[in-house]
Amino acid sequence: MYDEKMIAEAVKKAIEQVSDEKDQIKIGVSQRHVHLSREDLDTLFGKGFELTKKKTLMGREFASDQLVTLVGPSLKSIENVRVLGPVRKHTQVEISRTDTFVLKVSPPVRPSGEIKGSEKIVIVGPKGTVYLQEGVIIANRHIHLTPEYAEKHGIKDGDYVDVLVDSVKPTKFFDVQVRVRDDFNVEMHIDTDDANSAGLKNGDLVTIIKR
Repeated sequence: MYDEKMIAEAVKKAIEQVSDEKDQIKIGVSQRHVHLSREDLDTLFGKGFELTKKKTLMGREFASDQLVTLVGPSLKSIENVRVLGPVRKHTQVEISRTDTFVLKVSPPVRPSGEIKGSEKIVIVGPKGTVYLQEGVIIANRHIHLTPEYAEKHGIKDGDYVDVLVDSVKPTKFFDVQVRVRDDFNVEMHIDTDDANSAGLKNGDLVTIIKR
């Protein structure tokens, strides 16, 4: 005769093992946003202005209360674009492919921080305007991992993995960059276009497929 408690425990362990082997992680959908340098923050919001925190994202990064307007070369604009903090060495604007049709710009798909030779844009704030000569990108699909999670699953910073999406619109994302840092949450970031195309929302689970 089987012990019900032992059976329940065995089933629980089996489920945990399957889940562990699949390397499932949460999705975070990234809206269009702006990272500002200290100089550009001063220009847009006034000398010495400090961003005020609306929501903590991960580690030191946060969504601020501050909003700006993006203006493309055809003078088409997108208003109420959120500024993320803290300030960075260089200003960077991250938009989706759909946004490019509105703004009439052609930014490259890049990892965050790789802005050399990227697209231009005008940023308008309450106190001034910044004519950004480069810095507009469409962020590549990427995964944030803690060192503990990466080590446990045999994944390293800079690795590229595939990601399986089991949703109402099943799909597979290829060549997803992995970033490992001790202040990260375990989360895959995609933009609104990717989220809509795959039927994903914040908190949905996807599966890492190691190569």
